[in-house]
Amino acid sequence: MAEAKRPLPWARRLVQALAAGLAFAWVGLGAWHLQKDLPDGLRVASAPAVVPGDAIQLLVDTTTADAYGRPILEQQIFDETLLLVRSARRFIVLDQFLFNAHDGAPGEIINASAPRRALARELTQALVDARRAQPELRVLLITDPINDLYGGDPSEALAALRRVGVEVVITDLDVLRDSNPVYSGLWRLAVRWWSQPATGAGWLPHPLEPGSSPVSFDAWTRLLNFKANHRKVIIADDGRGDIVGLVGSANPHDASSAHSNLALRVRGEALRPLFESEIRVARFSGWRGVPILLPARTVGASAPPQPGAANRAPPAEVRVLTEGAIRDALLTRLASTRPGDRVDAAMFYLADRNIIEALMAASRRGVEIRLILDPNRDAFGRTRSGIPNRPVASELVARTDGAIKVRWYRTHGEQFHAKAVAITSGDRAWLTLGSANLTRRNVDDFNLEANLSVQGARTIPALADFDRWFDRLWNNRAPAGVEYTADFGSFADPSQSRYWAYRIMEKTGLSTF
Repeated sequence: MAEAKRPLPWARRLVQALAAGLAFAWVGLGAWHLQKDLPDGLRVASAPAVVPGDAIQLLVDTTTADAYGRPILEQQIFDETLLLVRSARRFIVLDQFLFNAHDGAPGEIINASAPRRALARELTQALVDARRAQPELRVLLITDPINDLYGGDPSEALAALRRVGVEVVITDLDVLRDSNPVYSGLWRLAVRWWSQPATGAGWLPHPLEPGSSPVSFDAWTRLLNFKANHRKVIIADDGRGDIVGLVGSANPHDASSAHSNLALRVRGEALRPLFESEIRVARFSGWRGVPILLPARTVGASAPPQPGAANRAPPAEVRVLTEGAIRDALLTRLASTRPGDRVDAAMFYLADRNIIEALMAASRRGVEIRLILDPNRDAFGRTRSGIPNRPVASELVARTDGAIKVRWYRTHGEQFHAKAVAITSGDRAWLTLGSANLTRRNVDDFNLEANLSVQGARTIPALADFDRWFDRLWNNRAPAGVEYTADFGSFADPSQSRYWAYRIMEKTGLSTF
């Protein structure tokens, strides 16, 4: 006769109940923070603001090398940023993701004859000088906690800015959605409640600057949430009663100083929704400062004509797009394309499945699609696997029988860090660019992101300049011996293992892209 099954001892039942409860809490926390409501002021899709075409300027940082490997650098973005700082008389609002002098791992350099530009020091000094020269000037700097490593590596630059009265706000990332719910659910359940940001010496290696002082356990646990305030914005008065701003993909980060980037400089009322969004970000991150008031309504009519522009450029419609509104606007534009239209994209990361499917659908309708992608091989001195761009590009080319054309930017230790898409239809064009890569983390309401879109006649200077810039890179229209881009086959990667690795990483958030 079989022996009767004994009931589990009470201790074992208690352990099992606790384990089940913890698992339920883990899953519940992960699910809640994956889809909770966003703070007010995010996911902005402003109404179109009509501004003079010459109130918008495309700014370009492009790095390449000649046949002998000597660097060729064209840099405009931070020269203009510094000019905005020096011209301001009433206020400056900045939101910058990477704002530090970290150099990355040894070897991250375009080559030995291309010194890095000390962008963090230049911007810090310009802000310090502006505050000292004009004590009434309000300066609000919003930045990501990565710059002081979540409290584990205090930033000398931020301390210097605080000493002269700059209002420095470290973004509260915990109120944002969690793009990496498997890890973040466990972190919120078992680590966050008892682990406090620690300053001073730690015992773990510095994740961003090899050879630097060790950092705390808490800094590492926060880093692995893979979330960020990824915006790159400056808005200021121009000293003449108008407002002017710059939105782009460039960081004031020394190790990023040779990257290729794009930005739009815009003057006037179109910037108001972005300014209001930045103030909301500061507020939910703990800023309690006196409100900063914008000048009375302006339209940017005082903008001087850009070099080469007609005296009366056609008007343009400008919109502010942040977070998931960036993807919504792009998908709407892609869905409306017709045979004969053209899509040109210059992108550091391309991985979002909705956008990938929309590109292929447009191609099947007869839309010409050209992509210039970073090969994802360089990351501040470390070699990367090519995920996500190489498997994504191989999928796009294979599934459209080569109708979607891809070229790779020839990087030399730096990154092709641009994030821009232009759609041309007849004599009109639409362009969006800014901080957002086309990935789930960037355009699905996880990171904080900021883009602008410009729509109008193709002859609007900024739209025409983008078209010329893209054509120069695509067709290698440069001095003899210089090649900006390489054929698709140079970095094609049909590996199924890396393709499915990308798909899993993109879906789960277990990635840095």
